[in-house]
Amino acid sequence: MTRLLVECTYVFQHPKVNSGIQRVVRNVINQLPERVDGVECIPVVMLKGKLYRVLSLAPLDTPLFNGLMEFGGRLERLAHRFWQLHQRLDKRCTSRWTRRALYAAYRLTALAGFSVPLRLIDRINQYQLPNRCSPLQHQPGDQLVLLDSSWHANFFPLAEHLKREGVGIVSVIYDLIPLTHPQFYDTRLVQIFNEWFDWITKTADGYVAISATVRDQVRDELHRRVGPAKADTLWFDYFHLGSELDLREETAAVETRLTRLFDTPEPVFLMVSTIEPRKNHDYLLDAFELAWAAGSNARLCIAGRIGWKCDALLARVRNHPQLNKRLFMFNDLSDTSLEHAYSHASALVFPSYVEGFGLPLVEAMQRGLPAMGSDIPVFREIGGEFMAYFDLAEPQSLADLVTRFESSGQFPAARNVADWRWLGWREASAQMAERTLRNLLEASVVQERQHANCP
Repeated sequence: MTRLLVECTYVFQHPKVNSGIQRVVRNVINQLPERVDGVECIPVVMLKGKLYRVLSLAPLDTPLFNGLMEFGGRLERLAHRFWQLHQRLDKRCTSRWTRRALYAAYRLTALAGFSVPLRLIDRINQYQLPNRCSPLQHQPGDQLVLLDSSWHANFFPLAEHLKREGVGIVSVIYDLIPLTHPQFYDTRLVQIFNEWFDWITKTADGYVAISATVRDQVRDELHRRVGPAKADTLWFDYFHLGSELDLREETAAVETRLTRLFDTPEPVFLMVSTIEPRKNHDYLLDAFELAWAAGSNARLCIAGRIGWKCDALLARVRNHPQLNKRLFMFNDLSDTSLEHAYSHASALVFPSYVEGFGLPLVEAMQRGLPAMGSDIPVFREIGGEFMAYFDLAEPQSLADLVTRFESSGQFPAARNVADWRWLGWREASAQMAERTLRNLLEASVVQERQHANCP
């Protein structure tokens, strides 16, 4: 084994994106040890059919470039919302000619309003490349760890070429939710993810998940897709994620509306996640409406960027009679403001249907904030007896937890969150590298024995 090449292409190209997977990739790369058991660990990107060593994951700190990147990020989010609007209008049209005209108008508007400006920003970004990465020559025995979200990448031919040249491929799996719960996503994303996973099953030599729960799901899916004989020649492991908010700035201001929310004596229950169907915000509102009807004074704070398939939910929140009274929503909090929310809330609530890990849980509990979560396997894996769990079939079960905590002041978990301990990003990054190398070594020993036994 020569080197561990840890891929971070999407985050390198989109350094301002700060959602779940991007947060994980950035922290793992920034905390990646230089060596593990004598093996060099190198962050890499694959751009335009070539392999590069990452010198700086963050863009150069210049006002002009930072402004362009910020504008580009907003333009990408706007383009996504414009596409969602087109999808909704397209579904409502019954005439084939109307749909064609609508599509033509969409394409023209998207080209002029989004594609051209985004391509110009990408061109400007290319000028920074020599200062952020340098060409890297692969070597036989290198191990390429696909850490980033690669299902929408265009580097598959390069990865296949590297494998033919003697480079091993390891895939980091965050979850299989688009396969197991496709109803939560757009049809096109489900198709893309399924095609990517088919490619991964043909390409990867081993798999590292972000929880034991996902590791077992990946193993089962491989058995189903390629059969036990093939799946049993591969290896499966996992590592756990860290908890620090690395973009928090000590001197940055906390959003004024957020500070006012916590300036009152009523308890505040915090929900942190992208707003999308599987996060189950409707259940959350149902439960708190039951609690409020029973006389609760608790406040509910929803924090998270706007995702997909959430128009009805957003309308429900924006038209809610308790909005800005006992119900609050923030869609663009900085890490500094999020740190303030974690530090001042009474509890985290996380009613997600399904997760690969549940990063807000460890972010909250590591700061001493107790958490109430769905009674699903991965939350039990992370929270154990330190969390309170509720039944996703019964919003009343969460309402009861809220009112009991509010009236007694005693959090309804078997053990106190003050005794809960979790690893940081430095330990998480080292764990990922160490477990990957351990499995690769064990796999090579098995192969050597098999070759020695061959007549």
